[in-house]
Amino acid sequence: MAAAMVALIGNAAFAARPEKVATPAIAVTDSPMPLGAPYAVAGVTYTPADPLSYDEVGYAGASAGGSENGVTVNGEAFNPAAIVAAHKTLPVPCYVEVTALDSGRTILVRVNDRGPMRNDQLIALSPGALAQLGLSGEAVVPVRVRRVNPPEQERAVLRTQGRAAERLETPAPLLKVLRSKVPPVRSVAVAVPAAPANGKGKPVAIASRPATPPRPGADFDQGAPVRAARPPSKPVSPPKVAAAPVQLAQRSGGYVVQVGAFSSQSRAEALARQLGARTEQGGGYWRVRLGPYATQQAAQAGLRIATAKGFENARIMANDAR
Repeated sequence: MAAAMVALIGNAAFAARPEKVATPAIAVTDSPMPLGAPYAVAGVTYTPADPLSYDEVGYAGASAGGSENGVTVNGEAFNPAAIVAAHKTLPVPCYVEVTALDSGRTILVRVNDRGPMRNDQLIALSPGALAQLGLSGEAVVPVRVRRVNPPEQERAVLRTQGRAAERLETPAPLLKVLRSKVPPVRSVAVAVPAAPANGKGKPVAIASRPATPPRPGADFDQGAPVRAARPPSKPVSPPKVAAAPVQLAQRSGGYVVQVGAFSSQSRAEALARQLGARTEQGGGYWRVRLGPYATQQAAQAGLRIATAKGFENARIMANDAR
């Protein structure tokens, strides 16, 4: 009888034993995490810092997931719809204003991860952040990244996966200056070796010459290298297509309608042929544009054409090709 009771208690204890489940990501807060020691990836050492002011120009890529198997470096679950980004050295979390130097459009972004570990990319934006900027997820585009201290109301909006109000567009003269400071695209990206995550959602501090493989940055760092733009051997004439009634042949108009920006010249030219638009090369990417137009009113007609064909992110901007 006693043996039966012992067996029954043992079976009950075994049945009540909970299964191991993955530890859920922490709640989204602005609690700062330690900067951490310098770390190295592919032989390049990065030193986290907390500068009072940060204002740089460079290239932005796209992020597809958190650097720790779907979790960001501070333990948050990566949400592609959230307006978030990864940066190599800025404090996590912090807030930056990101300006697309092609359009002058500026949004507020929350930095909550480490990456991208390509030397030719300054920041990596989530799909939600790219969409708010009106950019394609496949494009590598020039941007300005400026650290800011937004009010708590805007911080709370971003923490709950909302969108803060867009900033005023950057004036054309300032955009011209900023574009001139963007470095050329590197022809070879730094190869990021595969290495297991440490499972703690924290950056791995390693020496500049580590004995073991370093941890990669975010998952998107392992994509295809960014190719530098090469000028064609012969001048490429624009495709001969029937012009839209509102489109002018000359390039002296004050406004254009930008449909998109692509790192692939062939894709940009294919879209331009489809729309009866033109392409412009600059900074290692190709822009697809309708116009130019002499007035904003004329450009509105071009915008309606692009929107009617499904390009809802098309926008009117000053013609910088004059």
